[in-house]
Amino acid sequence: MSTDIKNLFPAFSKSLLEDLDDHAVFQSVHTGDVIMRTGQYIKSTVLVLSGMIKIYREDDDGGEFFMYYLQPGQACAISMICATKSEKSQIMAKVVEDAELAMVPLPLMDKWMMQHRSWYEFVIETYRSRFEEVLEVIDSIAFRAMDERLEFYLKRHKEAAASNTLKLSHQEIATELNTSREVISRLLKKMEQRELLKLHRNHIELLK
Repeated sequence: MSTDIKNLFPAFSKSLLEDLDDHAVFQSVHTGDVIMRTGQYIKSTVLVLSGMIKIYREDDDGGEFFMYYLQPGQACAISMICATKSEKSQIMAKVVEDAELAMVPLPLMDKWMMQHRSWYEFVIETYRSRFEEVLEVIDSIAFRAMDERLEFYLKRHKEAAASNTLKLSHQEIATELNTSREVISRLLKKMEQRELLKLHRNHIELLK
């Protein structure tokens, strides 16, 4: 397992890789599994070794607000913050592609911040990159019309999936953008007319 981690986290020192191999809990999760819920105390930091995890907020009515994806070689900054402060989670994390995870228990995370410089730098960089990503989402909401928000949303999914084919339903998009299915369907149809994408029964094909 250390070889996989070394390839995914090349900046980790040899001693940190050895500690991960010895103490992290390796776990397989499956598409649809919810691995973190709002109000749950977080006892471990999650490192993604394979697959994809969706991080989102959920309101009282079950509405979802998409924040970002976690992909191989990444960790959840929000779980790190909640874990270090012993606070309840304010987010949901759902598996969208079967994944392998390395779970780092809270006591080890604190210890490694002082013991391993490469872990400290990784945590800081994770905070920074996720903060920038959340700022992009806020900008999208605050300063863009719904058609621009939809294009931004589809672009982020394309980059995360590394594919022009997105398996997203109109209702799923509407839920995550906090609007109606009818609005999304109309905007997608307009994008198709502009030859930006092609709508299929079970997926969306981005052309540009």
